Amino acid sequence: MDILSETLAAIRTGNPTSGMFVRHAPWGRAYPEVPGAGFHVVVQGSCWLVPPDDAPIALGEGDVVFMPRGRAHTLVDQLDSAVTEAAHPGEPREIDGPGARSALLCGAYALGRGRTHPMFDELPDFIHLPAQSGRRNGLRAIVELLVDELTEPKLGTSSAIPALLEPLLLYLLRTWFSSRESGRWATAFTDPTVSAALSAIHADPAAEWSVDELSSRAGVSRATLARKFAATVGEPPLAYVTRWRMLTAARMLREDSLPLASVGRKVGYASEFAFAKAFKRAYGVAPGRYRREGELPAVAVS
Repeated sequence: MDILSETLAAIRTGNPTSGMFVRHAPWGRAYPEVPGAGFHVVVQGSCWLVPPDDAPIALGEGDVVFMPRGRAHTLVDQLDSAVTEAAHPGEPREIDGPGARSALLCGAYALGRGRTHPMFDELPDFIHLPAQSGRRNGLRAIVELLVDELTEPKLGTSSAIPALLEPLLLYLLRTWFSSRESGRWATAFTDPTVSAALSAIHADPAAEWSVDELSSRAGVSRATLARKFAATVGEPPLAYVTRWRMLTAARMLREDSLPLASVGRKVGYASEFAFAKAFKRAYGVAPGRYRREGELPAVAVS
């Protein structure tokens, strides 16, 4: 069971949105908070990302910045440049100017906000992945393909961009976790005890899991599993079982047309009433209403 892929599939609530902007120095842009995860890819030139409460981040060509919680920030060509525009859908792609040219691909991934995943709780608000950080994995290849499509559009470019954005999120997270020497979820992915328990839960959320059964699957004592699981995942094993059931149910409500009782059974609830009660406790709305109204969509941040 691929834990990272399954987690991303569960928390994704829509297709990624993106756009490219080109500006000539001097320039400065304000980016509002978005209901999802934002990203920037520097296609050409350089700039600075200025978080609201942290040190500025210098960005060069090929660099990627990922914002798991879609935090507000500004981009400027130089730290002393004035912020004169706010990013919004439908704005001009390119504005001429006297100075150096900068081009960035910016966008957002729609992520569920009613019930998060503890993997994202560990991530910082701004993850900077310099161009050289992807040389040993697929991130570099995807960024280069995106840059190539954007700088020299070809037949099929309009289809290639969305297709490349799908694996970009996976490679962003893979690069981040693989570069971490410590951290809860970096350990959870590699620790054989915790990963065995996680794989079992993800593979069959409807099973009547107990700590005894999960520790048997992991090949350790009950106490060892409970200790390691809480230390890495961030919550006890059975709390995570409930969380994963709810995330799986929400995904099914968004993507499938199964009756509510069937959705409930597939995530371990014998009756529709029990499922509806658990779902409303997790998401604040009944499953039928969630299916009708869905999650807040992500907005383009280009």
